[in-house]
Amino acid sequence: MTLFLLALALSMDAFAAALSQGARTSFNPGLGGALRVGLAFGFAQAIMPFLGWSLGIAFASLIQQFAHWVTFILLLIIGSHMAYEGLTHREEHQERAPIATGWPLFILAVATSIDAAAAGVTIALLGQPVLVACAVIGVVTLVVSAAGVIIGKMVGDFVGQRAEVLGGLVLIGIGTKVLMDHFYAAG
Repeated sequence: MTLFLLALALSMDAFAAALSQGARTSFNPGLGGALRVGLAFGFAQAIMPFLGWSLGIAFASLIQQFAHWVTFILLLIIGSHMAYEGLTHREEHQERAPIATGWPLFILAVATSIDAAAAGVTIALLGQPVLVACAVIGVVTLVVSAAGVIIGKMVGDFVGQRAEVLGGLVLIGIGTKVLMDHFYAAG
């Protein structure tokens, strides 16, 4: 149960990013698009704890020291770009925005999973085999993120043309929250 709760907590940033992906598209992402985003986020969330575990406790402080800044900067750039695109495209010239693929999806997946690298150091403390823990984290994130895309699409239809602005602001908010959580925890 502890492992499942850890996986669920680690998947929340990915869920919010997936939600914004669904909200910004005017296409119906369908199950295929939702699964593509879910697989990208799930894979990144499964790999990062393994990397954190592999690097060990000696490097955990280094990962924790910079993870918040890397996450903040990446999500600020992506979110700002999305918000700018949403504000500058007029409705009559609005291109239909597809779900992120390729490098943009890769960057989103990595940015939302950096904190999982530091969490990977704690996997040994849970008494779980590292590969099982990483698999559980990856599968939970896949399911939660795929659901986020579908829910985001429903919300995006309601919000209309400005869904891309909303999605960008959500990503900026996630990055800001990560940064604030770090400073709050640091005292």
